[in-house]
Amino acid sequence: MRIPISARSVALELLNKVTHDDSYANLVMPALLDAAKLDTRDAAFAQELAFSTLRWQLTYDAILDTVSSRPVNEIDATLLNALRLGCHQLLQMRVPAHAALNETVQLIRYASGEKPVGFANGLLRRVSEKSFEQWLTVIEAKANAEVERLSLRYSHPQWVVRALQQSLLSDGRADSIDDLLRINNVPALVNLVALPGLSSRDDFSDLSESDNRYSPFGFTLDSGNPADLVDVKTGSVRVQDEGSQLAALALASFRDIAKGESWLDLCAGPGGKAALLAAIAEIEKVSLTANEVQPHRAKLVSQALKAFPNVKVTVEDGRDFAKQPAQFDRILVDAPCTGLGALRRRPEARWRKSAEDLKTLTALQFELVQSAYAALKPGGLLLYVTCSPHLSETTAVIEKAIKQLGVKVLDLTTVMNERFMAGTLPSNRKTIQLYTDRDNTDCMFMAMLTKEA
Repeated sequence: MRIPISARSVALELLNKVTHDDSYANLVMPALLDAAKLDTRDAAFAQELAFSTLRWQLTYDAILDTVSSRPVNEIDATLLNALRLGCHQLLQMRVPAHAALNETVQLIRYASGEKPVGFANGLLRRVSEKSFEQWLTVIEAKANAEVERLSLRYSHPQWVVRALQQSLLSDGRADSIDDLLRINNVPALVNLVALPGLSSRDDFSDLSESDNRYSPFGFTLDSGNPADLVDVKTGSVRVQDEGSQLAALALASFRDIAKGESWLDLCAGPGGKAALLAAIAEIEKVSLTANEVQPHRAKLVSQALKAFPNVKVTVEDGRDFAKQPAQFDRILVDAPCTGLGALRRRPEARWRKSAEDLKTLTALQFELVQSAYAALKPGGLLLYVTCSPHLSETTAVIEKAIKQLGVKVLDLTTVMNERFMAGTLPSNRKTIQLYTDRDNTDCMFMAMLTKEA
């Protein structure tokens, strides 16, 4: 039976694609909305419903497990996705209970047939008997430890909760764990960067909710689809988190740029940081190479750099740069990571990785630093960046590089405090760990390294 197109059916289709096809929600949703031809209001409803349900699925599964006669992990995946959508409407959206119940049951009838309708209807009616806070109290009471309680309350895997706790503890911010977990469930505003030399954020004052606090080129969009902006279409403005902008600015602004410098973005896909570096390189008359190992991501880099034809885009394994002569004055290593720093922007990201993935990731991260260090000229700058606060992906990689490669860590904190951060970063460390709850950016880690002459 074909499901009639509606905001709820689009939301269910997105959840099914994430579940069955391992799709990325932010990449799939625009195509689904275009195909459905929903009006602006219904499209916004569909996106909020789908993305927030993805974020809260662990908590909703715990609630459903409480009222279900069979374990949640034994419920058909499509039916479970529809039940999660019903939970979100009942517990966290301004949808009348009768509408949430009736529409969800009808959606299940179309998607899963008549057989599970009675079962689903009973579950959702039980869910509707309590408020969200009341349900949190119920499921938290089952937790055997504080990590499990936080996991259930904020819908984060326990290994992620532990990682965030350890990072905060290392920075003397252990009491902020609730704030950090909570903000990961609040959708971020659309943040853009006006590439210097091509555009200015002042040109968007009528559309901007506010200028970025730290980046001189960033601003948040008040409303609307950024893809509709002419400047986004031409490539002079890009969607980019302020933390990512600060990473590019850290490399370009750490010290004065000398004439004829050569720069490398070793892991450039999908091209956001490379675009900002390219804009600065164009102004400063220096050369930039943007490298990406995966061909499909390299195409995204080329698209991001369409306004900068002088940038060289290469498709190589970043680890192979160690075989080349030391030729670069500044290198950005934005290494593949768990992505735990961008959970508010990527609704399904917290379910993508596991603690078991860390061994492979951290080995790759060190190998990329090792390769970049070999390609760096003596006295050059190497900025190591991850969009993660996990200590294994941040300070542990740097400590290993110090011991095995002999890298020198420069004081990036002092420079960024003076030039961009207005003294807001704690001064007891040279490396930088941004936090979403404190800095309103993704949780970017940055370490500035150099090779002594």
